[in-house]
Amino acid sequence: MKISGIIISRNNEDKIERALKSLNGVVDEIVLIDNGSTDNTIKIAKKYKARVFEDGGKSYSQWRNRGLKEAKGEWVLYLDSDEEVTPGLKKEMQSIIDKDTDTDTENYVAYAIPRKNIILGREMIHGGWWPDYVKRLFRKDALIKWEGDLHEEPVFNGQIGHLKNPIIHYKHNNLSEMVEKTNKWSEIEAKLLLESGHPLMSWWRFIRIMLTEAWFRIVVNRAFLDGTEGIIYAIYQVWSKFISYGKLWEMQKTRINTDSG
Repeated sequence: MKISGIIISRNNEDKIERALKSLNGVVDEIVLIDNGSTDNTIKIAKKYKARVFEDGGKSYSQWRNRGLKEAKGEWVLYLDSDEEVTPGLKKEMQSIIDKDTDTDTENYVAYAIPRKNIILGREMIHGGWWPDYVKRLFRKDALIKWEGDLHEEPVFNGQIGHLKNPIIHYKHNNLSEMVEKTNKWSEIEAKLLLESGHPLMSWWRFIRIMLTEAWFRIVVNRAFLDGTEGIIYAIYQVWSKFISYGKLWEMQKTRINTDSG
């Protein structure tokens, strides 16, 4: 059984080599779906003999589906450009692939993998960031497609298992990077909320959403046990939520004014 590693990229020259290197010894090919990189991302990928496909899609679902189409392996592993496969995970996946026809594994066509999130240079264990399971390993013939514009989800036929060894996710290096990402993705989230018919945002709804997020991150999941970084990131999550719903409020206001005009 062969396995294809699929990575999506766009101007990731500062981080993609770590991801590519971590796939050595576990995949039989690397498929890179690139969304218009203008730096050395593609050059670095070709150094690892990746098959590179340029794709002008607008969402991760589209890019992941393109990777599925181009992959040649019987199994596919999705890895983001800021992630790394650990040695323990390599052995665990290889065991699954080698025993693909055994009764212990034949019922599972997909696997969720735990993720260790490294945020602001610290591994986050609390605040809802562990084990952070993500569905990434699939039998290709069972994976139908990915769908969703923001938080994409796989559609597949069969049962899913859970692996023990993690992917390492180098999520955010600094606050500037975090703010830039929030400004980009909050626009998409706000539009999806608007299209879903979300109730009109009011002052009390803002307060309820912010307090709920803070309670979940800091109290329920004890983000403070991850030190200063844990508290900073928990507060950032509350702020990120506020930006998304603030943009929703703006969109709702614009729609009301347009309809009434």
